[in-house]
Amino acid sequence: MSTLDYFNDTHRMVRETVKAFVEREIRPHVDEWEEAGTFPRELYVKAAQAGLLGIGAPERWGGTGEDVFMKVAACEEMVRCTSGGVGASLGSLDIGLPPVWKWGSDALQERVVPAVLAGEKISALAITEPGGGSDVANLRTRAVKEGDHYRVNGSKTFITSGVRADYYTVAVRTGDAGFGGISLLLVEKGTPGFTVGRQLKKMGWWASDTAELFFEDCQVPVENLIGPENGGFYCIMSNFQMERLILAVTANMTAQVALEEALAYARERQAFGRPLAGFQVTRHKLAEMATMVKASTEFTYRVAARIAAGEDCVLDVSMAKNQATQCADRVTWDAVQIFGGSGFMRGTVVERLFRDNRILSIGGGTYEIMNEIIAKRLGL
Repeated sequence: MSTLDYFNDTHRMVRETVKAFVEREIRPHVDEWEEAGTFPRELYVKAAQAGLLGIGAPERWGGTGEDVFMKVAACEEMVRCTSGGVGASLGSLDIGLPPVWKWGSDALQERVVPAVLAGEKISALAITEPGGGSDVANLRTRAVKEGDHYRVNGSKTFITSGVRADYYTVAVRTGDAGFGGISLLLVEKGTPGFTVGRQLKKMGWWASDTAELFFEDCQVPVENLIGPENGGFYCIMSNFQMERLILAVTANMTAQVALEEALAYARERQAFGRPLAGFQVTRHKLAEMATMVKASTEFTYRVAARIAAGEDCVLDVSMAKNQATQCADRVTWDAVQIFGGSGFMRGTVVERLFRDNRILSIGGGTYEIMNEIIAKRLGL
């Protein structure tokens, strides 16, 4: 099955729409936003008006409905903006909002979903805790039901869009230890007892705001419960398959863009009287890079096709994520090497891709967690 078989005419139209948006609204400003560590909030509204925020959202809220390859196409074109931070922040609704429209009450959905899809409000997912990392089942933020409210105490960290989000889908412990005692609550900015900490400085994703969150006797209305009490772990896990697929797509396209930059540079850069591409060692390096990108991309597409068909792909999507991030690790490394000193300079595309790439084998389940899932699925 070729790439053309995976994407239909509608997908290609979406790709062109996202490409035009990236070229018009992001690429001219990306260097400035990277150095500033942020981008204008109105970009969310512009993205919504262009139809980007509704991709994958339910049709009842004006979205496109679930279409795996439409999401893949949109993600690939967004990566071409060359700023992982911009893409991550614009896309934080993809992990924060689905639990609301899948399991939130009608009233909660009505209040939250339309505003986020219109770019007027920002949604974030808050699971990770200091010292907790990938150990989701043992999170400590505690929510105690008291009448018509939950009293929440604890903290979160590494939260994408954490600084300026309006709605936070927060994982809390409402029951006993382990995965069976976890619930999800929708916490709104401005809720008494809820504070947002400083914007965290990161190795990459500079233009994305990442924050710590603190809950001190935070009073959250019981109607903000998402899904059943103590049933939050399932809600969290159900979104991981798609999240990990998109991370694999992001890694593959990061590698693809780095490869394209390296190919262009190798053809143009003169050394010892000839282009870099005139040296066998460089040609072979580029050949190996291209082979890895092609193989990883095709595997990820195949997994995406199985997810689109409704199959349980926990094993394969874990493999795809690890394969894609390994590919991107190698290709971005080699792209910087081909650029030499220029690749070490801030403002060079391959430099930004190199540092932004590093989070992809950590976020959404670390490389090691993926291997553990793979091992269990193999019966080990």
